[in-house]
Amino acid sequence: MSDSQIPLVDLKAAHAEVADEVRAGFERVMANTAFIGGEEVREFEREYARFAGVEHCVGVANGTDALELALRASGVGAGDEVVLPANTFIATAGAVNRLGAVPVLVDCFPDSLLIDPDAALAAVSQATRAVVPVHLYGQCADVAELVGALPVRVRVVEDAAQSQGASRDGRTAGSGGIAATSFYPGKNLGAYGDAGAVLTDDEELAGLVRALANHGGVAKYRHDLPGFNSRLDGLQAVVLRAKLARLDAGNAARRAAAARYDALLADLAAAGRVVLPVTAEGNVHVWHLYVVRVTGADRDAVVGKLNAEGVGAGVHYPAPVHLTPAFAHLGHRRGDFPHAEDAADRMLSLPLFPQITPRQQQRVVDLLTGAIN
Repeated sequence: MSDSQIPLVDLKAAHAEVADEVRAGFERVMANTAFIGGEEVREFEREYARFAGVEHCVGVANGTDALELALRASGVGAGDEVVLPANTFIATAGAVNRLGAVPVLVDCFPDSLLIDPDAALAAVSQATRAVVPVHLYGQCADVAELVGALPVRVRVVEDAAQSQGASRDGRTAGSGGIAATSFYPGKNLGAYGDAGAVLTDDEELAGLVRALANHGGVAKYRHDLPGFNSRLDGLQAVVLRAKLARLDAGNAARRAAAARYDALLADLAAAGRVVLPVTAEGNVHVWHLYVVRVTGADRDAVVGKLNAEGVGAGVHYPAPVHLTPAFAHLGHRRGDFPHAEDAADRMLSLPLFPQITPRQQQRVVDLLTGAIN
C-alpha cells in the first residue's frame, strides 16, 4: 500500500499475512466437505473461548444474530424493554427490534462515549429485561457497575462486537455473563464474510443459543423450540483461526499506532481544533477505531478533503439511533441525548490497522491539519 492511498482498514495487508495458512485450511475443508460446522468450527470455538476467557463460544452467522440469540437465550421477548446507548451501530437496536422488544435509549459519557451506567439504571422499568452496554471503538463499558446495581431479573448482555481482546479492570470483554461479538471483515478479528459468536460461562445458556441457532435443535429433525438458521461455516472458521493466532500482536500494533496519532495530533488538540479519544480508567484499549472530534470546521467537508487525497477517513456513526428514520417511531427528538448527538456531528475516524506505518500516519495528520485549517 502506497503512502498516497491509505485505506481506513487495509484488508489486503491482513490477508497477505495469512494467505498460505488460509489456502491450506480451505483445502482441508474441501477435502472433508465440512462446509457447515465441522472440526474447524469446533476448534475455533475452543480457541476463541480460551482467548476471551470464557467457558463457551458458539459460532453463528453474524454479529447481529449473535446479539439477538444472546438476548433470546436471556429470556427477552416481545414487549420487553432493552436499555442500550443511543450512540451505537444500528444493529444493536435492530437485534432488539427483531425480537419484538422495545429499545430504550440512553446517553453516553461526553469523553469516552461509552454508555453512562447512571443513565442506564435510571431507564430501567418493570418492563426492562436486559441492558446492552456497547464496548465502543475497542474499549469496554463499565459492565461491573451495571451488574452490581441491576435487579436480578435484568440481565446484562454485552455487545462486544468492537472489542476482541480488550479488557477493563482485568476482566476481558465479553466475559461478564453473556455477550455477542462480530467477525465482520473490518473487525480486529475479521472473517472473509459475515460471522459472529455468543460468549458465556453458562453451559445451559450456551446450549440454548446453539439450539436456537440450529432451527431449535441440536439433532437432525428434532426441534425442541422455535429457532432459526444462524451457523458459522467451516471456511470462515479457517480464516478466523489463522487471524486469531495473530490477534494479540495486531492489537499491540494498533495500540502503538494510536499512541503515535496522539503524539502527532497533540498540537491540533492543544489548539482546540480536534478532541482526541479518551480511554476510560481501567481499560486496555484495542483500538478498533481511532475516532477524533473536529472542532471549528465542517466535519463532512474535512472527510471529503481527506478522501479526495486518498485517505480513507470515515464516520462512525453519522446519526445516533434515535435520529435514524428506522427508529423514529420511538418518539425521540434532537436534544434528547446531547452527548451522543454532539459526537455524531463532529466525529471522524482516521485510518488505523496493524500494518499502518508512521509515515502513513504523518501524511494523514498533515492532510487533516490542512483540511481543518
